[in-house]
Amino acid sequence: MKINLVTKLPGKRSLEVLKILHQLNGAHPNVHPFVHSGKGQGCYFKDLDGNTFLDFASQVASLPLGYNHPDLLEVLKKYSNSTPIKYAGQDFMVKEHADLLEELLNIVPKGFTNAFLLNSGAEAVENCIKIAMRGRPHTQFGICFEGSFHGRTLGALSFTTSKKLYTSNYLHIPRKILSFTHKAPEELEILIKHYGPEAVGFVMFEPIQGEGGYRPFPFQLVKELRKITKQNGIPLIADEVQCGMGRTGTWWALEQYKCNADIMSAAKALQVGACIANKIDFPKEAGAISSTWGGGHVLDMAMGLQIIKTIKKNDLLGHIISMGGYLRKRLLELQDYELIDDVRGFGLMQAFDMADDKERNNMVVECFKNGLVVLGCGHKGIRLIPPYIVTKNEIDEAIGVIDMCLKKVRKKGFKHYGQICNYLYCGENHT
Repeated sequence: MKINLVTKLPGKRSLEVLKILHQLNGAHPNVHPFVHSGKGQGCYFKDLDGNTFLDFASQVASLPLGYNHPDLLEVLKKYSNSTPIKYAGQDFMVKEHADLLEELLNIVPKGFTNAFLLNSGAEAVENCIKIAMRGRPHTQFGICFEGSFHGRTLGALSFTTSKKLYTSNYLHIPRKILSFTHKAPEELEILIKHYGPEAVGFVMFEPIQGEGGYRPFPFQLVKELRKITKQNGIPLIADEVQCGMGRTGTWWALEQYKCNADIMSAAKALQVGACIANKIDFPKEAGAISSTWGGGHVLDMAMGLQIIKTIKKNDLLGHIISMGGYLRKRLLELQDYELIDDVRGFGLMQAFDMADDKERNNMVVECFKNGLVVLGCGHKGIRLIPPYIVTKNEIDEAIGVIDMCLKKVRKKGFKHYGQICNYLYCGENHT
């Protein structure tokens, strides 16, 4: 497949559905101006109007094998003639729950022995927080970082600092915020000295910040964090909802740092949320943590299981390293011509910066108008997160669109017009 646009964007059929959603969806979503048709192959998908797009957003990193992968279609067939596919999975067991736990716990870093399955990444983070606090009765606050994004539920949101929009007027758990600089370890030690280590419920970080800018943590900073938290008996939580499950070329971004944590969250590419820790860290009382649907959506768990198996079978981690290196090389070529700035990331989790947020927003829209779906991040960044099966030809096609769009948006007086701005808000992202 190739990019092939046959209508104005949004097309007539997509626009009809988008208008209904705009009227009825109380979340007031900041959507891309198309509606999926279910048709597609690999890194390409078609909308209701027959337009073909190249997807370098992967449903916000939740689509590791792209569209209509044959292995996942086989899983879908298996469950096409049985109901329910959703059970109260913490109270009434299904085999898929055990199968996914076994496979997941075979790929986690050393020291993690148990996992708790949930509905989403935010819920996974929420329960990581609960597990950390459960064993620390004198907790006064948790610690996070500038630019962090940990989810939308109130607990996870308490430690989200990437945008004020997300937290305005909401109550939150007491927190302290460390700077995303080499000064963070010193700031952490000052807090520990002032309040005592028992007051610190946990330190939580994304090994590679997601919505906050796709900023990898400096290697030395992660090592110092681990050293300080370990010395003081403070749980270190690694939020791998977006960067985990192979995205960086290793199963977990922590492996890039040759470091470990006490508790880890996962979701997105796994298709379900997961809170992962050592058995001794989980609450001992039945019901201390639970979830009606957690570990109960058999199709999602079966899909997550097959994704792990397919990554192993097809050596997709090696492919991610290879294609990630090629994507980075092509981006650095653009940086050499001073068209973009600060290329960064690991594997197929890459980003670059534009001059400012306005130019970035224009770029997201212009790429979409030319058939390439990308996402913004941080204050002026654009993230590129294609499916793990992406090829060199598809990367070249994406870079060709990016190069062309860069030249357009940099022209004096450039501006978007028409229906497209009613839905994409000219590139502003809130995910």
